[in-house]
Amino acid sequence: MNIKALELTEVWHRYGENLAVKDLSLSLYEGEVVCLLGPSGCGKSTALRIAAGLEMVQQGAVELDEVIVSSPSFHIPAEDRNVGLVFQDYALFPHLTVIDNVKFGLKRDRSGTSESIALAALEMVNMETFSSKYPHMLSGGEQQRVAIARALAPRPKVMLLDEPYSGLDARLRENIRDEVLHLLRGQGCATLMVTHDAEEAMFMADNIIVMDEGSIIQVGSPDELYFEPVNSFVAGVFGELNKLDGLVNGDKLITPLVELPAQGLASGTKVEVVVRPEALHLSSLKGPDVCFEASVIESRLLGRMSYIHLSSDSRQRAGENIHLHCKIPGRVLPSKGECVRVYIDLEQTFIFERN
Repeated sequence: MNIKALELTEVWHRYGENLAVKDLSLSLYEGEVVCLLGPSGCGKSTALRIAAGLEMVQQGAVELDEVIVSSPSFHIPAEDRNVGLVFQDYALFPHLTVIDNVKFGLKRDRSGTSESIALAALEMVNMETFSSKYPHMLSGGEQQRVAIARALAPRPKVMLLDEPYSGLDARLRENIRDEVLHLLRGQGCATLMVTHDAEEAMFMADNIIVMDEGSIIQVGSPDELYFEPVNSFVAGVFGELNKLDGLVNGDKLITPLVELPAQGLASGTKVEVVVRPEALHLSSLKGPDVCFEASVIESRLLGRMSYIHLSSDSRQRAGENIHLHCKIPGRVLPSKGECVRVYIDLEQTFIFERN
């Protein structure tokens, strides 16, 4: 049976007149990695700070191992909770060596084993040979490893990560997050991580919590949220979108470019159609019926994929001219001005009723 490691229940939090978190409830289970995902200012870091005990609960409750550790009338401070913390800036002490930074979280250990525990934690992140160095002598990736080791040394049941890879370059970030994910899996601790990077959340998380304006919008696995978003905001969190207005007419949904299945919507319903760039495929051959013609504005190779700017063919659609973006794996670089046929993958096309 899954053991609940962390729970926030109906938490509200204000900074003056600014409502940062609104009626937020979430659960985190032993061995699970969950990401809070959303734009800057959506409340995800505040939620993490409340979970850590760095912010007092104004309304609601926080539980660790099903024991209340914070409520409006009761608060156990962060240093007295069995929680590991890794911040965006790593927060290493510049005047302490690497091993003393790791031992800092073990300062209450009276068994005399803090040195060996700290070394073991450094070995987990392959930093034991740097134990006598100071933070300023380390690269960003090395500092991040030390911060992880310091957080893991007390063997926390819950690990909280706040944008831990944002200060690293792209290639190093990919390597480090892979190492950290395997490390967290090996330790078996529950992990709550804040990020604004959708790819990072999909790589790290068993479940993702999408937030906006202090509220949870949708919770699910990376696969569920990518292919079954509840609205265009959630769809847009996972990447760029092409957007079209649409109107249901009988069993058809009419857009400026194509007709789509109405998916059971009532005739006369106004909708927003969102299409991921990777859902558009180019061909000069006969293909599915859901297609339209467009002209190539620009095409660029971005390494693993080609990025193509398209303009709908106004000759077909009574003056309508819609700018679209298309992402295709590999090297696909049609010439500027070339006329192409564009097919739509309906699995990555979403229809939402307009309010």
